[in-house]
Amino acid sequence: MKRPGRYGDGRGGHGLSLLVKPTKSGRLSKTWAQRLRIDGKPVNIGLGPYPVVTLGDARRAALENRRVAFRGGDPRAGKTPTFAEAARQVIRLRRASWRRGSKSEAQWKASLESYAFPVIGDKPVDEITTAHVLAVLTPIWNGKRVTARRLRARISHVMKWCIGRGYRSEDPADRAVTAVLPQDVSRKQHMAALPHREVAGALARVRAAKAAPGISLAFQYLVLTAARAGEIRKATWDEVDWTERVWNVPAQHTKAGREHRVPLSGEALDVLRAARELPSVSNLVFPSSRGGVIGRNTLAVLAQRLELGCVPHGFRSSFRDWAAETGVGREVAEAALAHVVQDPVEAAYRRTDFFEQRRAVMEQWGAYVMGGVLA
Repeated sequence: MKRPGRYGDGRGGHGLSLLVKPTKSGRLSKTWAQRLRIDGKPVNIGLGPYPVVTLGDARRAALENRRVAFRGGDPRAGKTPTFAEAARQVIRLRRASWRRGSKSEAQWKASLESYAFPVIGDKPVDEITTAHVLAVLTPIWNGKRVTARRLRARISHVMKWCIGRGYRSEDPADRAVTAVLPQDVSRKQHMAALPHREVAGALARVRAAKAAPGISLAFQYLVLTAARAGEIRKATWDEVDWTERVWNVPAQHTKAGREHRVPLSGEALDVLRAARELPSVSNLVFPSSRGGVIGRNTLAVLAQRLELGCVPHGFRSSFRDWAAETGVGREVAEAALAHVVQDPVEAAYRRTDFFEQRRAVMEQWGAYVMGGVLA
């Protein structure tokens, strides 16, 4: 079967069918399902994916289910988990893929336990319909849109696991469910950022402020490298290659979960030299006044106290605007920000991180924001 659709096994097939659906990757998924009458009520029973479950396997399972139903029994009895049971199993399986220290597991549990479990937690997964999913999402759709969208995706993950295990044949929480919910007409709120022409002035105020040396230097380094605050706060001296003038950000510190090389401008190296003079009992490049990791909100608090009119993350946007206006190629600018290539085809063929081009760009950016000279 090469075309999407539902294909029956014909007369004598005991309600067996094969559901063929396209996936995001462009391939086809094929799943066995059986439609039976149990206690006079039509039900769908998932029998698992092809080719893990062969046609012969599916036919034998369908026949056995039909025999159980004929005797007045329920083929699903004692084996179909509730949504809560299935969700907890999915969380256990996904735990290995989450980064150490990640909040993903806590966020999954919190959203499912707060909104989904009270409505569908005790319901067998093969009885959950789109109407049930809507009953979960509708109360929070307008007031907590981001939470609701993430919750829908998590319910969908659980349903797909159930399809793979043969507990049901379709996903009642796929993206189509959002079509009947109110559309989001609000404008996306971006993090406050400065026009790039005001960055040099902002940095001058940071240098003149009475802030702890480690915090002031960390703020300057954040702007000069266009890096994320978390990468700066956790930076250690063994990540700095003085000879090659490179900061090697380890995968566990990056948002994308992969190592990122940052070419260091002369101005960034000056900041590191100043940081090397700070008293520290740790290997941290920018220790707090107590010698530990700088607090998560410390740099944001400094920006607010100085009334810079932006948040630390906004300087990445300032850098991106400057790059666009000075003729820096899109691919080079995106690589400098460690953004992941979204297009799977482009990502498959991209083998360069434009490092040498980025070195020249960061030199120009460093001179611009420290001296206000447009390269």
